[in-house]
Amino acid sequence: MLSFAPARIQTPAYVVDLALLKKNLELLAHVQLEAGCKVLLALKGFSMFSTFPLVRQYLSGCCASGLHEALLAHHEFGKEVHVYCPAFKEEEMKQIIPIACHISFNSVQQWKKFRPMIEAAGRDAPSPGLRVNPEKSTVEVALYDPCSPGCRLGTRAVEIKDGDLEGLEGLHFHALCEQGSDALELVIRAVEERFPKFLKQVKWVNMGGGHHITKPGYDVERLIRLVREFRERHDVEVYLEPGEAIALNTGYLVASVLDLVGEPGAQTAILDVSATCHMPDTLEMPYRPMIIGSGQPGELAHTYKLGGTSCLAGDVINEYSFAEPLEPGRKLVFTDMAHYTMVKTTTFNGVPHPDIDTYDPVTDELRVVRRFGYEDFRNKLS
Repeated sequence: MLSFAPARIQTPAYVVDLALLKKNLELLAHVQLEAGCKVLLALKGFSMFSTFPLVRQYLSGCCASGLHEALLAHHEFGKEVHVYCPAFKEEEMKQIIPIACHISFNSVQQWKKFRPMIEAAGRDAPSPGLRVNPEKSTVEVALYDPCSPGCRLGTRAVEIKDGDLEGLEGLHFHALCEQGSDALELVIRAVEERFPKFLKQVKWVNMGGGHHITKPGYDVERLIRLVREFRERHDVEVYLEPGEAIALNTGYLVASVLDLVGEPGAQTAILDVSATCHMPDTLEMPYRPMIIGSGQPGELAHTYKLGGTSCLAGDVINEYSFAEPLEPGRKLVFTDMAHYTMVKTTTFNGVPHPDIDTYDPVTDELRVVRRFGYEDFRNKLS
């Protein structure tokens, strides 16, 4: 049940329910404690740093996908900073080394290139690791499959020569996307089969992201068992870096109907949100986001396509039905809009960025954390 009244929201706006976020964090903290691992916030999925004072009470740190996320983690989160990128630049590495505790390289070549810089940092150097590709594909959508044939992410076992792993302290793999602990078990088995010698030398293993830990029905106890047994078999520290699990089902995107176009019975409602600008995964995955109070096409009395204000012809979210006719001014609430939304938005066509709000049901405080305007659009350009 929605805990706030949509009428209170100036649209468009992302709204994160802090109580729901806390509930997810409590479950992740339970996993950390029982499995004896560390859970990191994957900034690529959720970088809403106004919530970091809450998040850092439960999680051990952040994982970053490059320099800018690493700086955000360092300045705004203040705990462990783990960094991975398919390739680093020297000028980036000069800034990353002083603030990172772990760096995972994508290839042996990158490790050899930057090894002298890391060793020159002495005691303050981050622990170096290598991302491997277990070549165990369990993801249905190729766009999101880190183990698809020819994927650039991670080093395959056949690419590793004698001496390549010297000096490395960590093994990093990421093979999942919105999946359960059953898929993780298959991937762990593949890693152990393909990289047995590497596992004998490392101090830590990062099992990456894609773990749907906070999704209803996820087998949490199986995850705890898998991680605990892996730690004991290999005597390593284990890290998990779920992106989606932190903010899953904690946020909303509130929109308003601006206009209705087309013939009766085949109308499109134009909203002040955009699929391509504000929820691109609806086009990329693709998937159909839920709207509170709506139904499948034809299920309720009035069916509409919902479209955005960009010039992209395909800027259509999907078809929905409603019990009452839509009219300009009607507010619609899209669910599960905290993760992989704010981090992926664009200002294509100059479409305004939604506000970023928080809602605390304990105090009934609705806070507009950030409101975007023309200057934000202008300053992204030249």
